[in-house]
Amino acid sequence: MNAQAPAPDKKLRVALFSGNYNYVMDGPVRALNMLVAYLERQGHEVLVFAPTGPKAAFEHSGTLVSIPSVALPGKRSEYRLGLGLYGAAKRKLDAFDPDLIHIAAPDYTGYGALNYARKRRIPAVASFHTRFDTYPRYYRLGWLEKHLTNYMRHFYNRCEHVYAPSHSMTDELRADRIGRDVRLWTRGVDGDLFNPGKRDIEWRRANGFGDDEVVAAFVGRLVLEKGIDIFVDAFKRARAHAPSLKALVVGDGPERAGFERLLPDGVFAGYLQGEGLARAYASADMFFNPSITETFGNVTLEAMASGLPSVGAAAAGSRSLIEDGVTGYVAEPNAASFAEKVAQLASDRALRESLGKTARARSEKFRWDAVLAELVSHYREAIAHYGRATSPAPGKPAPSAREHVA
Repeated sequence: MNAQAPAPDKKLRVALFSGNYNYVMDGPVRALNMLVAYLERQGHEVLVFAPTGPKAAFEHSGTLVSIPSVALPGKRSEYRLGLGLYGAAKRKLDAFDPDLIHIAAPDYTGYGALNYARKRRIPAVASFHTRFDTYPRYYRLGWLEKHLTNYMRHFYNRCEHVYAPSHSMTDELRADRIGRDVRLWTRGVDGDLFNPGKRDIEWRRANGFGDDEVVAAFVGRLVLEKGIDIFVDAFKRARAHAPSLKALVVGDGPERAGFERLLPDGVFAGYLQGEGLARAYASADMFFNPSITETFGNVTLEAMASGLPSVGAAAAGSRSLIEDGVTGYVAEPNAASFAEKVAQLASDRALRESLGKTARARSEKFRWDAVLAELVSHYREAIAHYGRATSPAPGKPAPSAREHVA
């Protein structure tokens, strides 16, 4: 296939590859499902290729082709490793004949999809969701980090575009020389679902929160790389200065039991979604996310839409959303710095309300349809550029895929 520039109104055929699409709900998966639903509403065709588990966590958007996979070993067995693009999945991709391949994870199957695209001269783009190369530091494998960074550099530099979710992450990727053409694909939020009006005093009381207590919420997968150890340390330090502080933890994962042991008086609500999740956000008084591995911070945006001031790390995910001293606070990623900001908010109700109101207003600019329409325009540009780059001059043969890639 030799991609040509599509007409502005031409409907596209997009093949999307992901390491997880429906078996665990997280921020990247939510964004990908929103993307597929939007593309289909606009009349585009989409085929999703991803591993599937014994039981889906939710009803996914679009048509999903299951990639053969195995569960990861140890505590992360809820995640699966795709075993590559072959057999029935490859035949379905051949028949689909995509205009563009979008890869959402640089895993083994994603690498196979990238090779498939190069061989058939189909433009391939990639979205960057997580700094996977930072994960080893949480599992005493720090020596591995530089090798993963080198692999990610190799992978993403072979793609036409790399879509990062925040300006700070685009800057970070460019500085690390990851991706030849790094562009912004930010995230959206449902401001009707997540809003301050979902605050429920009876729900607070039923979960053991006193009316005068200040609730700091953590929302996310309960895994080491979310910084749960720092959360506990910082929370305990902050409570020494603000005794009314209490913790609300929303989410589940392999580290839940350890988290509960470290924070025995915290309220662990488990995995919530939809109206239940919106009520939990709005019923808290602040949001505290110590993670440095996220590239955007969907949970931070949901908290902002719910009218909460946030405390986050001075890293790409939080810096892209939190305006320091205006919608919350950005702190150095250590327990002492976090504790200072959390205690400051816990001790000043008027400050919480002021920052939370501004956070809600700032969240209004993140609307899904506008965000996704811009991504489709990037798709069209990738196809057009690839078509020009691979079209032969008169009397000359077309370049090979290997020659095309810088």
